Amino acid sequence: MATTSALPSPSPSECPAGPASPSPAAGAAAAAGAAPAAGAAARPGPLPRLLGDTHALGRRLPQLVVGLALYGGSMGLMLRSGLGLDPWDVFHQGLQGSFGLSVGAWVTICGALVLLLWIPLRQLPGVGTVANVLLIGAAMDLTLRFVGTPGALPVRIVLMVTAIVLNGLATGLYIGARLGPGPRDGLMTGLHRRTGGSLRLIRTGIELVVLAVGVLLGGTAGVGTVAYALAIGPLAQFFLPWFTVPTAEQAGTAGKSGPGA
Repeated sequence: MATTSALPSPSPSECPAGPASPSPAAGAAAAAGAAPAAGAAARPGPLPRLLGDTHALGRRLPQLVVGLALYGGSMGLMLRSGLGLDPWDVFHQGLQGSFGLSVGAWVTICGALVLLLWIPLRQLPGVGTVANVLLIGAAMDLTLRFVGTPGALPVRIVLMVTAIVLNGLATGLYIGARLGPGPRDGLMTGLHRRTGGSLRLIRTGIELVVLAVGVLLGGTAGVGTVAYALAIGPLAQFFLPWFTVPTAEQAGTAGKSGPGA
C-alpha cells in the first residue's frame, strides 16, 4: 500500500540541504500503513491454529484417522476380553452401567467435557484433538457391535494382549501425526504447564481418581488394567519413532545432510 507516494513531492528549491526529516503526515501515514500488516502476521486464522505445522498433511491426516480408529477399536477389544480396562475406560463403562448410553458415547461425552477444561488452562486444541473426541468413541462402539466376548480364558487373554499392543501402535500413529493431543493428555500437560507440578504425578493422580470412581460405578478393573498400565508406556515409546512425521525443518535438514549435500 503506497500511502506516502500520494503526498506531493517537494520541489528541489524547497528541499533543505542534508538529510530531510519526514513530515508528521508522512510518518503517520507510514505507521498507519504498517500497522495492519504487523497485526495480520501476528494473528493467524483459525485453520492454521488448528493444523499448526502444515508440512506433509497428505500423510499426517490419514495417519491421524487410522490411528484414532485403531485406538477406538483396541479399546473395544479390551472391553470384550473382560479382563479389565484402562482407567478412563473403567470410568466410561461405569457411567454406561449407571446412566445408560453406550460406552463409546460416554467416551465422546467425557472427551468433550474434558476439552472444556482446557479453556481456563488456556490450552489450544489441534485438529487431532477434535478428531479424537469425534472418532474414538464411534470406533469403539463399531468394534463392540461386531466382536463378541469369547468364553475360553486363553482366547480372552490373547484378545487382551492384542488390544494392548494395538493400542500402543495406535498411540504411535496418532501422536506421531503431530496434529494435537487428545483431550485427556492435553488436560494433563495443561495442568503441568500452569501449576509446574510433575507431569507423572498429575497423570497418575487423575487416572487414579477416574479409576476409583469407575470401579465405584461398576466398571471392570482387573489384570488387564495392570497389564495396560505396565505395557502402554514402553509400547508407545517403541512405536513413536516409526510413525513420527518430521517437521519441515527436520525434513530439510535431513535432505541437506544426504549424499548430495
